[in-house]
Amino acid sequence: MSILSLGFMQRAFLAGCLVGTLCALVGVFVVLKRLSFMGAGISHAAFGGVALGYVLGINPTLSAFFFCILASLGIAVLSRHRRLKEDTLIGIVFASTMALGAFLIGVGRIRNVDLFGYLFGNILAITREDLLFALVTTSVVLVLLFAFYKEFLIATLDPEGGKASGVPTEAFSYLLVVLVAAVVVVTMRLVGIVLASALLVLPAATALQRARTVPQVMLFALFDGIAISLGGLFLAYLLDAPAGATIVLIGTGVFLGVSISSSFPRRG
Repeated sequence: MSILSLGFMQRAFLAGCLVGTLCALVGVFVVLKRLSFMGAGISHAAFGGVALGYVLGINPTLSAFFFCILASLGIAVLSRHRRLKEDTLIGIVFASTMALGAFLIGVGRIRNVDLFGYLFGNILAITREDLLFALVTTSVVLVLLFAFYKEFLIATLDPEGGKASGVPTEAFSYLLVVLVAAVVVVTMRLVGIVLASALLVLPAATALQRARTVPQVMLFALFDGIAISLGGLFLAYLLDAPAGATIVLIGTGVFLGVSISSSFPRRG
């Protein structure tokens, strides 16, 4: 039987393409703006959102989506207007939202929940509703990125200069944080909450080592993101291994390979 004839693998491969695209394009801005730790904090906040969804009896993906957006905006706003540094706030949100999730699951006596799948990904758990959510989210994110590419780039590389030129860089910084939250929630069904931030960073970090312009970085990251996701899913199926861990390990291997090859001087 061909692997592509299996319904759950068809959904997984389609989800892999969408997640690879999202992580690659948004990840470029995350890496350039040094928001990698923010991505890790938001991804762990998703656990609290998932638990809240089960307690309230609503779709856990939707509850995680709105919960992550609130958490990310809270970090962004407080870090601008309080004395605490952003990494301190992320550390607090990181731990407290994971604790909230564990607390709600324990107190709510939630049973028969695939927590391992949420934490480390489960290709069998990807439903048609998850795919629809991923498709809609990907469409919205792509439209925003293409429509406001210049503004996002200015807000990332030269926020002070952009502000002086009349570009609302602060608003686009907040919007970028919201996009990161959306990408994390879509990604968690494929690679899990723990590993979502890794997939957000790896394709962009790999592409940055061999590209010379931002459009080149986005193009290389897009190719790497999709290839890593599909390659990881295929290998996970063959080895009967966790999909999330396999995808991230392949991404890490590619990153290390490119890093080593880039360290050698080029001939000619």
